[in-house]
Amino acid sequence: MSHNQNDFKVDPKFRNALLGRLVGQTFKDGKKSIGLKVIYRMLEVIKERTKREPLEVLDEAMKNVSPLLETKAKRIGGATYQIPVPVAGNRKTTLAIRWILAASRAKKGKPMAERMANEIIEASEKRGAAIKKKEDIQKMAESNRAFAHFA
Repeated sequence: MSHNQNDFKVDPKFRNALLGRLVGQTFKDGKKSIGLKVIYRMLEVIKERTKREPLEVLDEAMKNVSPLLETKAKRIGGATYQIPVPVAGNRKTTLAIRWILAASRAKKGKPMAERMANEIIEASEKRGAAIKKKEDIQKMAESNRAFAHFA
């Protein structure tokens, strides 16, 4: 089942599609109302810590985490090659959100809103777990460049 950008609701407060997607993916079993609270709290934390417009910080983080290349496994004559492929527009955002959330979930201790805020601030400064994940993926694609002709 494929999604277009339009399948995602914008959030009520900022009418922002990216926030809508974040809310949608924050909670796997749809407590949207709690998801919204967490996301808005996260934006407040970002604003407090960076003294910047939280949506700008979020956009920057998304840009930094979005991968340009990923690898797809392809079987060719009994061997499986990891073939580097460019990441399509919408998937970039999806992966970026997924990695930021995964990194936020992995950290324990603080409330989710703060963990997410941390991860997003770090990502906007090109550091943190989500950025590392992106770099690992890019490296993998880079080191399998020899197989690009199979794509």
